[in-house]
Amino acid sequence: MENNRRKFLKNSLLGLTGAALLPGKILDGPVMGNSELASELPSRPLGKTGINTPLISMGTSNAADPGFIRAAYEAGVKLFFSATYYGEGNNELIVGQALKGLPRDSFVIGTAAPPDGMDMRSGTLSRDFTAEAYIKKAEGSLKRFGLDYVDFLLFPYASKRETVMNEKVLNALQQLKKQGKTRFVGIASHSGMEEALKAAADSKVFDVAMPAYNFKVNDKSSMDEAIAYASKAGMGIVAMKTQAGTARAKDAPPLNTDAALKWVLQNQNVSTVISGMNSLEQLKKNLAMIRNIKLTEQEINDLKLASADSPTGLYCRQCNNCIPQCPANLDIPVIMRSYMYAYGYRNMEQAYHTLAQASLSDNPCSNCSSCNVKCISGFDIRTKIEDISRLKNVAPEFLKA
Repeated sequence: MENNRRKFLKNSLLGLTGAALLPGKILDGPVMGNSELASELPSRPLGKTGINTPLISMGTSNAADPGFIRAAYEAGVKLFFSATYYGEGNNELIVGQALKGLPRDSFVIGTAAPPDGMDMRSGTLSRDFTAEAYIKKAEGSLKRFGLDYVDFLLFPYASKRETVMNEKVLNALQQLKKQGKTRFVGIASHSGMEEALKAAADSKVFDVAMPAYNFKVNDKSSMDEAIAYASKAGMGIVAMKTQAGTARAKDAPPLNTDAALKWVLQNQNVSTVISGMNSLEQLKKNLAMIRNIKLTEQEINDLKLASADSPTGLYCRQCNNCIPQCPANLDIPVIMRSYMYAYGYRNMEQAYHTLAQASLSDNPCSNCSSCNVKCISGFDIRTKIEDISRLKNVAPEFLKA
């Protein structure tokens, strides 16, 4: 049965993309151990980790089928990132099933694990954070993956220097490395990224960073400076949220996703981009794209148009400017992430769990006759909040695929 499944995966890729994408063509030659990934796909060094990674990697939050993750691996993708909060750990189970039985040094796997009690809005820790509790949480990820160790353990929602440099956090991460439960540690950041990147570099503990980085970045020069600062310190940069929200409003033209990914890869300090692909068609496009990352004139124009039509997109820049404008003090950035999961990625389960972080009442905007929030992207915040807040009253078992 295993041979039949492998044959199916290979034939599926051949039918979509041609012989060039067969595993034997992409992985020509033996895997070269933990320090290097052998692949014909264009690659870059991942900081000082000793890993050369293909320019495209896989974020698995939208992948519900272990067979597709395995197909991505066999097509040459080698880095896979999950998180404890994707499907409340179920995504880690799926990734573990997909990679089960493969040579451990032939893939790189990472996960993000926030500590219990962390304030996602402010990026601050609760006072009862302990290394022991955090290590136990990381061990839960290993159990779900079915692995003795992960390659990367990311500390997510990093935005404040005081949190990134917290001695208890650094101690917990260093213990996990000494215990052999992770090879490398890093941060993931949606907001306050410049501060978080520089703090991570200054700590001399973090090996990688996963910032949100795309053509709609608020201040490109400032962000590029922070990325360069971390890269110079030896950190590998893995870019996420690279397509600034693929989904568009009904009356808006579709995003040129190739152009969006190429834009990110123009920054030579970015080692690889995370793509939340969930179909063989997307896999095919991404693998073709990284073979020529030069932006064409048409692609540049497409991105200019996409940058100018923010209200028709779904991507929240997580600038946090909205929070002090809201009389109800709603965590609008988290609510908007939930909106994106629901309407952009069609991942209702993740949207539900993300929305729970905002602790909304049944009618969060009822006390306001009009909305005072002026979004820098021009979004109608009140309409979106009233729309997505309905999800909180849906029983979670109805949301599972």
